[in-house]
Amino acid sequence: QVQLVESGGGLVQPGGSLRLSCAASGIAFSSYVMGWYRQAPGKEREFVASISRGYDTGYSESVKGRFTISRDNDKSTAYLNMNSLKPEDTAVYYCRAQYFLHYWGQGTQVTVSS
Repeated sequence: QVQLVESGGGLVQPGGSLRLSCAASGIAFSSYVMGWYRQAPGKEREFVASISRGYDTGYSESVKGRFTISRDNDKSTAYLNMNSLKPEDTAVYYCRAQYFLHYWGQGTQVTVSS
């Protein structure tokens, strides 16, 4: 059974930082492209960042320079370090694992507000 479990979300003030984690089980983690997506209220889910098996990374323009994606294959975990957070970063953040099939986590809420 495949599971992706996100954690690390919460309430943070503008300019603050958070680190999200995505712990995977039931998959050969090192073979998968790992990605982070987010969905704000009333909006469609959008791409945030991804990291390939070879550790190549990609980011949306809205987070480039502020967010960093990484992975630890020994721990089967992907991370998203988020700095200089803005109110418009408020969303539910989802982890995605993709190889031949793709899988989603249940999401973790990030709220940026003073």
